[in-house]
Amino acid sequence: MLKKFFLALVTTILLSSVNSAIAANYKIDSEGQHAFVQFRIQHLGYSWVYGSFKNFAGNFTFDEKNPENDQVKVVINTASIDTNHAERDKHLRSADFFNVKKYPEATFISTKVSQVKGAYHIEGQLTLNGVTKPIVLNAILMGKGDDPWGGYRVGFEATGKIKLKDFNFKKDLGSKSQQAELIISLEGVKLP
Repeated sequence: MLKKFFLALVTTILLSSVNSAIAANYKIDSEGQHAFVQFRIQHLGYSWVYGSFKNFAGNFTFDEKNPENDQVKVVINTASIDTNHAERDKHLRSADFFNVKKYPEATFISTKVSQVKGAYHIEGQLTLNGVTKPIVLNAILMGKGDDPWGGYRVGFEATGKIKLKDFNFKKDLGSKSQQAELIISLEGVKLP
């Protein structure tokens, strides 16, 4: 009887460790304000203008042992841009920049994920302002584990850069403002 108990216990432990290594699907927790899509761009070379998109959603798969199986998809409502300045935000929504009436959404879909020295190299297609181009995001795993509400979470921070001209932005902001830096923080809740 004791032998059967120990065999069952060992089997349970082994199965739980196998399950933790299998890819899982996560929903980005943007509703709970545990995810941010932010950017910064130089202003005349003197300072930075920071902004974010307040309305976005997405999901990802995470397989810690096999990152090549990971996938990411994010959809951003471009009209939700917020740089803490109403007039600037209105201009950014215009055809000079994001052209939100014609292109209300931006999407990022990963095409390849690899792990390099503990960090994640995420290649993907960004569709923005009617243009689809490849971009690369570099991400680090912030942490993973159970949450206080009975769920399981994993979080990442990613950075990248995009050239404004690549995405058909009409307005030239000067030589110091040709690219924007992306700062993305995502916390995902494991789906059942």
